Formats: sequence, C-alpha cells, structure tokens
Amino acid sequence: MASGTPRARMVVDKAFKIAEVDRRIYGSFIEHLGRAVYGGIYEPTHPAADSLGFREDVKQLIKELQVPIIRYPGGNFVSGYNWEDGVGPLNNRPKRLELAWRTIEPNYVGTNEFMEWAKGVGSEVMMAVNLGTRGVDAARNLLEYCNHPGGSYWSDLRRSHGHEQPHRVKTWCLGNEMDGPWQIGQKTPVEYGRLAYETAKAMRLVDPDIELVSCGSSNTAMPTFPEWEAVTLDHTYEVADYVSLHQYYGNRDGDSANYLARTMDMEHFIRTVTATCDYIKAKKRSKKTMYLSFDEWNVWFHSNAADQAIEPWSIAPPQLEDNYNFEDALLVGSMLITLLRHADRVKMACLAQLVNVIAPIMTENGGRAWKQTIFYPYLHASVFGRGTSLQPIVESPVYDAQDYTDVPYLDSAVVYNEAEEEVTIFAVNRNLNEALDLNCDVRSFEGYQLVEHIVLENDDLKAVNTAAEEKVKPHSKGGAECRDGFVNARLSKASWNVIRLKKSYQTK
Repeated sequence: MASGTPRARMVVDKAFKIAEVDRRIYGSFIEHLGRAVYGGIYEPTHPAADSLGFREDVKQLIKELQVPIIRYPGGNFVSGYNWEDGVGPLNNRPKRLELAWRTIEPNYVGTNEFMEWAKGVGSEVMMAVNLGTRGVDAARNLLEYCNHPGGSYWSDLRRSHGHEQPHRVKTWCLGNEMDGPWQIGQKTPVEYGRLAYETAKAMRLVDPDIELVSCGSSNTAMPTFPEWEAVTLDHTYEVADYVSLHQYYGNRDGDSANYLARTMDMEHFIRTVTATCDYIKAKKRSKKTMYLSFDEWNVWFHSNAADQAIEPWSIAPPQLEDNYNFEDALLVGSMLITLLRHADRVKMACLAQLVNVIAPIMTENGGRAWKQTIFYPYLHASVFGRGTSLQPIVESPVYDAQDYTDVPYLDSAVVYNEAEEEVTIFAVNRNLNEALDLNCDVRSFEGYQLVEHIVLENDDLKAVNTAAEEKVKPHSKGGAECRDGFVNARLSKASWNVIRLKKSYQTK
C-alpha cells in the first residue's frame, strides 16, 4: 500500500451477528405508472413478447437480479384502484381515469396476469389494498379472490377466470402513504389507524396466515413524522407484522459529497421508526416485536422537470424515467449497505421501481432493454448478500458535508453465508478525490481466501448507461490479497466494491 493514501481498518468476526438477512430485503416494486407495466414488463407487439404479452428480454434481466418479492399495484395508484376492473375477459375491462398520475388506465394487466408474470420471474407478490377510496369490503373480497381455494363467490369467480388454484399471496400492504396530501383519500393518523385495524381484522378472518404491513410516514420530511407512526401503531400494532418506510434522495444542488452522505438520514429514519415501534410495544405491554418494511427506496429527482410537461390522460406516458448516473449507483450501494446493517429489524425492502419508472432496467418500446447504473449494486447485494449480516468494527477517516458531519469515507456491510462458507464485504468509498486503503481483520474465518474483488468505478460521476452504450459496469480488480487472516485492498476513489472470501480446503 502506498504511503500517503488514506487508510481504513475493519474487524469482521463471525460472532458479531446482527441477524439473518431476510431474502425479501432485495424486493422491488411495480406500479401502474408510466411505462412500468405497459411498455415495460408488458408489450404484446414486441418481438420478444411471450404468449401473454410479457417481454422475455425484461424477464431475463429481472431473473438475473433474483428479485424475491415485488410490491403491486401501487403506490399512489392503489388509492384510487378498483381491483375488479383488472380481472375477467379483456374485452369487458373498462378504461378508467387514473387520478394519482392523471393518465388512462386500460386494465390490460390486472391481478391474474401479474401473478402469472411474477411466478415466471421467480418472485412472490406483496399486494397492496386500496384504503383511499375504498376499505374493508374491497380488501377482504380481493383477498378471498386471491387466496380462498373455492366454494365462495369471489374464489369461484377467480376459478371462472381460468385460475383454478389460489394465488396464495402471503404479504399485504394496508394502503399506501395515507399521510400524504397527494394521496387520494388521505387520512389523519386516527382515521387511518382505525380503518387499517378493521381492514386487518376482516382480512385475517378470511386468511389467518397472511402478513400485514401498516402504513408508515411517506418520508422523514413529513410534518407528522414520527407522530404518525406512534398514533397509527397504537391501533394496528397487534394486527400488523410490519410498518412501512419510504424514502427517496436526490442531488438537486449538485453537491456530490453531501449527496453520498444522505444515507446518514436513512440511518436516522430507521432508528427513529424502530424506537417508535418499541415505545408502542412498551406502552401496550406487548411481547411482539414490530418489524420494518422499507418498501419504497431509491434515487428520484432527474425526471422531475420532464414529468411536469406530460399531457394528461394518455396511456403509459414516459413518467418518472430517471436516467441514472454513476454517483446514483454509489448512493444506491450505500442504501443497500444501510439496509443490511439493520437486518435485525428491516425484514423487507423494495427498490422502487423495477422497470422504466425510477428503475434499474430501462426499455425502448419495440426495442432493446438495458441495465442502468444502479442495476449493479442491486445485483451484487441480491446475489452475494444472502446469509447473516455481521457488524463490522470500522475505523475510517471522515469528512464534513453541507448537511452532515463526521461522515465516514468507508461505508460498509458484511454478510456471512455459513452454508456456502462465503463472506462478502460490501464497501463504498465516498472519497471523491482519493483511493482508500482497506485493511480488514478476518482472522475468525480461518482458512478463508480471497476469490474476487468486484469494483464499479468511473472517472465521471455523471456517466450514464444507454441502450447504445454501457459506460458504467463492474469489473474484477486485481491487487487485493488475503494473507495471515487479513484482507488488504485498495478501494478506488468514489467506488462500489464487493470483496468475496471463501473457505479453502487446499493443503500445503
């Protein structure tokens, strides 16, 4: 290691366990918004379309990501959605004014089509119910339609629609962002808490085995945060299994150092919601622990101006199509690291969204599909981040940004996959100007050897990928070594790193 290069130290020990990583932490989200569905996953006229109209090229990219669960159908969309519009014969389905995003919803894709598609990409579905314009009755009917085997009105209707076997949807969201004034049917905390409780009670009578997500604050800037959580959970604590968190970040002022520190806000968000949940647990003398579902998170700001120019009442306009650059990938990597460090409480998370709409995958109508810059940290975490999250003990140089102080240049998480005898270190070097030399003590993993150091780096923070050219993509980097129980690696300036170790049985 060259002298003068900033240095960071880390101790990784198999005894420093945070929790088992729930695979659903790598979930995503598809909303009836923009070209996420129509022109994204579904395009019947595309050369790569299957017999149901879904694009096979897009399917393959999603399979590569190994997405375990996908939230559907919204999002703001769900608060004005009549689920009955999306089932039955296509020629009988109505076209509706979609008020959340002011488009026309043709209902070509609905519950059954989406369930079949999700099965085809190997994902479970996290279904959201409408608690904006509707409530208990519509929610319990949809659950009966999806999960009841047969012999009742709604389950037999599903069977008449060609789906003899129930969909068995396990996880259900009780509405979406009901604190937001942009939401159709916005509620006060007490109004939402009462409605969510009664809806949950009815749904559990239909199917006692489901999991339910109570609606949390839309983001940390909401004036009612975290009072919303305290009041709503006072009603829903014993009937819900999770509370939701949503957060998006952007670099509107062009301050990259400050931008890459924004996961410190994400840390504060998770800790505050966790503390609020535990306060309600204590208040109720409950033995139950409330877990967190971070079911919307991403970078979102690039498309804001373009979205203002979209004419209303069109079908599938190009809304929220952020074209992500390299620094966005770094922040997404740090957000994944943050989720892993809170694996004891964050059990589900959804990168919002999956295709075209603030997404890792982009498509051209009738043309190609390609990987945005943020595809890669999501891919690496999903593929290599299965196992037990460990707490690394880190010494790192720090910096001060506009909104944050003592920001560590090294942002890191560690996952130990005992079954595969693998250890993966995820690391972001936030230093925009210098490399960072990392010395990592892994002596508790006797006999483990370095098998790969993957790096995502680019001299241009604003570099983007397009259908024609992939400027930002990972490569295997040489120079790292594992010797005498220590890993030494150079982390390039402003880089995402995946350092993989595996048990070696070679004998001298």
